[in-house]
Amino acid sequence: MMSKPPKSDTAPETHENGSTQPESIQSSGTGQATQGQPSVRVLGQYLKDLSFENPNAPQSLGHQDGQPDIAISVNVNARPLADTDFEVELHLDAKATSGDKVTFAAEIVYAGTFRLENFPQQMLHPAVLIECPRMLFPFARQILAEATRNGGFPPLMLDPIDFASMYQRRLQQQTMGQA
Repeated sequence: MMSKPPKSDTAPETHENGSTQPESIQSSGTGQATQGQPSVRVLGQYLKDLSFENPNAPQSLGHQDGQPDIAISVNVNARPLADTDFEVELHLDAKATSGDKVTFAAEIVYAGTFRLENFPQQMLHPAVLIECPRMLFPFARQILAEATRNGGFPPLMLDPIDFASMYQRRLQQQTMGQA
């Protein structure tokens, strides 16, 4: 049974704009904050490129001695489309080898367009390269898992990626390259 909220003898406080909510937490009908809070909106997301190679099929689908070695590489690229709009590409490459033979190779480029508003300039670059790929990753991961499964192998389920650490390493490499 649900309980009713306690009744109050006083009327709710009304603010200058006629609302009973403080201005700082009001939102417009579009779901966007009316104050200048940073916001990220996904405008679209799409599969830009997908490649799956099974060069030794059907032999690679039979009994394997041990697990193949799987190498994964991840890269993120971004480019501005307008003042607040960006295209972000998440590149995932997976290569499975047994001995000197390639068991399978998969490459995916999954991209999205994002609108980032009200970000301080110093926070815009990390937001584009950390938060945007973090939103894309679950979709790209699922496509990669389905591609490996459809190729006759168990689905390749990638562990979550720490895009913040990846961003920090990239900054350090750029700093060392300039020194």
